[in-house]
Amino acid sequence: MSELEKIIGPRPPKDLLAQERLRFLLPTVFLGLAVFSLLVSIFFPYWQITLLAPQYPGGLRAQVYINRVTGDVREIDGLNHYIGMRPLEEAAQLERSLSIFMVAVLSLLIIAAIYIHNQLAAILTLPALLYPVLFLADLYYWLWNFGTNLDPNAPLRNAVKPFVPPLVGEGRVGQFRTIAELGPGFYLALLASFLILVGLYFHRQAYKPLVEQMKQQEHEQMSHQVGREAEQAQ
Repeated sequence: MSELEKIIGPRPPKDLLAQERLRFLLPTVFLGLAVFSLLVSIFFPYWQITLLAPQYPGGLRAQVYINRVTGDVREIDGLNHYIGMRPLEEAAQLERSLSIFMVAVLSLLIIAAIYIHNQLAAILTLPALLYPVLFLADLYYWLWNFGTNLDPNAPLRNAVKPFVPPLVGEGRVGQFRTIAELGPGFYLALLASFLILVGLYFHRQAYKPLVEQMKQQEHEQMSHQVGREAEQAQ
């Protein structure tokens, strides 16, 4: 057993690979689909909000992608200005600037897990697995930050108490009504997490017996070596 195999896990024998090809193919398929789903999510909004106001009966909408905010941003910022809320573009600037790079890194970690045949694969995929939860946590932080830190000098500041816009569902601020929804990009990222879990299940089914066999061989080799050293000492 080489030092490399100790790190990345055992390679399946060619005869076993030929006999049980599907067993070793399934982890690659599901983890590969997870990478695809995660990368495609970049092109769709993760979150969207609709603002309903008397002067805008059709509503104003903003879509939040991982790296930009689109929609009726200027009009929404104009209304938010009166209650003292900062412009939407000021939120999560660091996260948006790094988002594409971070998704690329998460994707590369999943791809690396395909070639790792031991428990290290689960550790490599953990950041991508938790990515949807981390996105929601970061989004909630910025909603809380913007809603509870209103400009005291705003024209209608005294008419509105600090508030936290909902992550999902309906909210109300003064005469405005908001409807927040998760977007298709978020659901694609969530699908990627599900595919990772399925991929890890089949990964364990495929490679755990080989890992245990490798450990058993290593234990036997150490036992033989200790025995030989004991005999030589006598």
